[in-house]
Amino acid sequence: MTLVMETDYYKTLGLSRSATEEEIRRAYRELARKYHPDLHPDDAGAKKKFQEVQAAFDVLNDTKKREMYDRYGPGFEAFGGGASGGPQGWEAGPGGGQTFHFDFEDLLGQRAGGAPSGGGFADFFRQFTGGGGGAGGGRRAARPTKAADIEHELTIPFTTAILGGEARIDVQRPDGRIEKITVKIPAGIDNGKRIRLRGQGESAPRGGQAGDLFIRVRVADHPFFTRNGKRLEIRIPVTLAEAVTGAKVDVPTPKGTVAVRIPPGTSSGKRLRIRGHGVAPNGQPPGDLYAEVQIVLPDDMTEEDRQRVAEVAAGRPENPRARLKW
Repeated sequence: MTLVMETDYYKTLGLSRSATEEEIRRAYRELARKYHPDLHPDDAGAKKKFQEVQAAFDVLNDTKKREMYDRYGPGFEAFGGGASGGPQGWEAGPGGGQTFHFDFEDLLGQRAGGAPSGGGFADFFRQFTGGGGGAGGGRRAARPTKAADIEHELTIPFTTAILGGEARIDVQRPDGRIEKITVKIPAGIDNGKRIRLRGQGESAPRGGQAGDLFIRVRVADHPFFTRNGKRLEIRIPVTLAEAVTGAKVDVPTPKGTVAVRIPPGTSSGKRLRIRGHGVAPNGQPPGDLYAEVQIVLPDDMTEEDRQRVAEVAAGRPENPRARLKW
């Protein structure tokens, strides 16, 4: 089965065969703006017209291509021009135009028997279907592969987790090289959280995307502080006298040392709230610090000292364990 197709690039651009280079460029600019697909996203006709305009300009704007086109007509690139007689498959059409007869097997890029075609009209036709080269777009490039990610575990001090800071890790590369990488630790990071360093993983060949470095953070214990979300907790030892008569004691916090008032008659286990001195994750308001009072008796109390305390207690026979139940 054959199909007859006629193409006149001059007619496509609305020009005569004697058009100058400037006239060709001017006509192309006007038509390209008129039919550009970005201006007509839902108009298939405009897209097709734009492709035709682009194809015509690609030929007529090139001196050598235009000379070949004037001699042999459209399709000369796909089939190769000759010194005389024109390319195979083309013949004079009515009105001096060029007419080409082709088989649909050639249109699909396949010869009889299933063998792939090495050229012919299929190559020319792919210009308009996005198959590569020409007006319809280029071949879609393969997506670059992403290299492997790297997992690393890092233990940081309790204070660094609360306040933020920096740490350095050693990463061994495939070539055996040890690379030292500085890691920024965000304030308030939780134990077990991961930090992602983009592009610090395995490198990719042939311009692919490098992998990422994931750092799993482990937070070391603190000898005095514990953490519960944004809340910090600490036990503050006080003397018997401070608990009985009241006092002001210094308590360390992430923001510095603050003076905390111990009310008279404070018992062990009482929790004092210090507002705004807890954990302050980046971009969030800080939590609170809770100081739990712990009464510490002197190690060198004499029998007389203990007797005095017992006399005081004897005058107040309440049972502090009365509410304890199984």
